[in-house]
Amino acid sequence: MGDRMTPILVTGLPRSGTSWAGKMLTASGELVYVNEPLNPQHPPGRCPGVLRASVTHRFQYICDDNSAGWLPAFRDTTALRYGFLAELRANRSPYDLARLARYGSAFTWGRLTGRRALLDDPFAVLSSGWFAGRLGCTVIALVRDPVALVGSWTRLGWTIHLEELLEQPLLVRDHPEMEELRALAGSQDRIAKVCALWRVTRSLLARTEGITVVSYEELARSPLQGFRRLYDVAGLRWTAAAERRITRACTARGEADRGFAWSGLSRTAYRPMDSSQALSSYRERLTTDEIDRVRALTA
Repeated sequence: MGDRMTPILVTGLPRSGTSWAGKMLTASGELVYVNEPLNPQHPPGRCPGVLRASVTHRFQYICDDNSAGWLPAFRDTTALRYGFLAELRANRSPYDLARLARYGSAFTWGRLTGRRALLDDPFAVLSSGWFAGRLGCTVIALVRDPVALVGSWTRLGWTIHLEELLEQPLLVRDHPEMEELRALAGSQDRIAKVCALWRVTRSLLARTEGITVVSYEELARSPLQGFRRLYDVAGLRWTAAAERRITRACTARGEADRGFAWSGLSRTAYRPMDSSQALSSYRERLTTDEIDRVRALTA
């Protein structure tokens, strides 16, 4: 159970519902939403006002042996201390200045009013143990059915460059299951690579102490019950206002997991949806043979 001062990390592989879950937790009115500080792309990442550290890999691995720079940077982020000068030195486009104004004011107001930071970051999933044990975060990790995950990645044309994981020696040292990815390094088989990433991530999360692993599908089937439990896990107050916001956001008529668009200055992919309808959208994206193959590769 998180207390009322603990920062929160919502993580899981991209397209596992982290933005959705994070936005539903912020319905409490007690949090400041911080979107993907470890994303290597700008935006939403590479914003030193939010995180004063240099991200060098997608799925950056952080542990005690390399945390000398990461720990103070994330302590500032989770304490909602915004680096105005650092941001101005790095990013000065009109969009960047608007983002600076939004995040800078949100961090400052949140700190002054006693709010907590909520980090929504799929790219922190392999480092979830460090966030829980060393940074003291309440970590909620979402795991999505592999067929649905592969279907979503396929629709978006996404793939994974496994070399970005394998060239992080501390990650391979601490999580030997990463070695099984070597056989697919350089492969053009997108389905096999995403399935392999799902397998090793699921294995890592299953044996990471101090985190709460949540099924995306179970949360989507019963969002009110599921989020009420997560409010307890995170030490958030469940109110009538939060229940209304979650009900509206999870029952948007005709909205399933049909698209993907960065929206707002936070650059989040979240949008209101019918969460139960989203469970079957993968059938429109994969053939029967592809579905059977994913099931076999992730069994």
